[in-house]
Amino acid sequence: MQSVSAETAAASRPETQTDQVTGAEIVVRCLEEEGVEHVFGYPGGAVLYIYDAIFKQDKFQHILVRHEQAAVHAADAYSRSSQKTGVALVTSGPGVTNAVTGIATAYMDSVPLVIISGQVPTHAIGQDAFQECDTVGITRPCVKHNFLVKDVRDLASTIAKAFFIARSGRPGPVLVDIPKDITIARCKFDYPRQVAMRSYSPVLKGHVGQIKKAVQLLAAAERPMVYTGGGVILSDSSDLLNRLVNLLGYPCTNTLMGLGGFKASDPKFLGMPGMHGTYEANMAMQDCDVLLAIGARFDDRVIGNPKHFGQNQRKIIHIDVDPSSISKRVKVDVPIVGDVKEVMTELLAQLEAAPPRTNAAALKAWWERINDWRKRDCLKYDRASRLIKPQYVVETLWKITGGDAFVTSDVGQHQMWAAQYYKFDQPRRWINSGGLGTMGVGLPYAMGVQMANPGAQVAVITGEASIQMCIQELSTCTQYKLTPKIVNLNNRYLGMVRQWQQIDYGSRYSHSYMDALPDFVRLAESYGHVGMRIDKPADVEPALREAFTTLRDRLVFLDIITDQTENVWPMVKAGKGLTEMLLGSEDL
Repeated sequence: MQSVSAETAAASRPETQTDQVTGAEIVVRCLEEEGVEHVFGYPGGAVLYIYDAIFKQDKFQHILVRHEQAAVHAADAYSRSSQKTGVALVTSGPGVTNAVTGIATAYMDSVPLVIISGQVPTHAIGQDAFQECDTVGITRPCVKHNFLVKDVRDLASTIAKAFFIARSGRPGPVLVDIPKDITIARCKFDYPRQVAMRSYSPVLKGHVGQIKKAVQLLAAAERPMVYTGGGVILSDSSDLLNRLVNLLGYPCTNTLMGLGGFKASDPKFLGMPGMHGTYEANMAMQDCDVLLAIGARFDDRVIGNPKHFGQNQRKIIHIDVDPSSISKRVKVDVPIVGDVKEVMTELLAQLEAAPPRTNAAALKAWWERINDWRKRDCLKYDRASRLIKPQYVVETLWKITGGDAFVTSDVGQHQMWAAQYYKFDQPRRWINSGGLGTMGVGLPYAMGVQMANPGAQVAVITGEASIQMCIQELSTCTQYKLTPKIVNLNNRYLGMVRQWQQIDYGSRYSHSYMDALPDFVRLAESYGHVGMRIDKPADVEPALREAFTTLRDRLVFLDIITDQTENVWPMVKAGKGLTEMLLGSEDL
């Protein structure tokens, strides 16, 4: 009699009920297979079977937020600060529509997320059922990809594809919409070990010939400039960037999303470019003869008016994993499509093997010119003011934390002051909404950062308007004992709106004054946290020091009353070029 192996015998048996699991259990097991440690979410009817399955497992922790927008923001920051894929779980209808702002925020900044949303049962789709919405249609413009699962047998492979798409190539959010009946249907669990998709195969290796052209241009440059963006951070290429810039000896600028990619303490760092960039960074960007762009996209806030930017002849080398970003706003001379880490590794190898540059005198003259621009001291402010200057608060925060904190910000003047005055020497320490400019992200960002980096110093730089947009998350911080320090630069205005109204709208401050503010100290205390109000410059440093030392294990809300009239300088107005900067109120 022929023997039969146990595996063959098992495979020949028909599936039994005990071999099968529910769709909800499949979701949980998929997350376990992906090594997920934290899920941020909010329950609702369409996802209750999934929440029941979460209750029965102990492989990952679910963080209950107080609003779905905060769930996605927290998952976003969790990813930005940890190199992992963030995960959010929301219910159907208003649950997912509340999440759209967070999804769009992550999409604009290329953050890898997987969002799992509940949906009404398949038979009810299109029937205007309770809490139904067209999730796939609504989110299509602001996701890298989305799926509607209609068969439980496709669920595991779909989630595997979602994680693969989210973190490969140019990262981004991927949404998986799961009808409620799919979460109770049963099938055998089979998670794919590898994912291959004919329609999706990102290019990772850069063209060797194009890289050789880049090396030749860089070696011959007389006025070179290195311009880098968030792609350096996302590809974990900060070490390579620092090696490259130190090897070349060229000036370097990091965009808002790229801060920390190159050390801010290095004298070769010129500061941030663009609308609120430094004078020296903008002048060097405009007047260089060879520009090496790495993981950046020449967006409107960086180069200003493209026609003005194009007035000066320069050779541009552009490295980016997304071919659609190359020559999108600015025509480039040497396009290199590929993963930033892969391309920079090859670029460094070729540079190290190439003959040394011969025009040292030209580079020396270029640095002398840059140092002359630096003498303008474009970030100066009144240090003798009797009012608290927001710049002073950020500088003091940098001093107290040793420049080692994770800093999240909301959006507005405080965001720009944080970018200008907190000197980031490490990547993934600066967490902010760049592309979408989303107010309200600061506190949920801090939650995600602290879950990903337990024990780390986390500061939220915010304003009295932004913080109120997701202030309910103080409750989440209470529940999970999260302890960020909230630095509220309170000028009683929608600060950036007021600044634009002063400059472009004849100082007509239409609806930008915040005249009904809460008592933030008592509000923080009502959630069980520590509140402080600071209104004298001499009290700023002692309060910050106490928050980060004596009160290290408490959430501290520092309501700092700042000068209402302070503006962010330099500033490039809309439609103007990089060299047409306003350096202060005297230029108005």
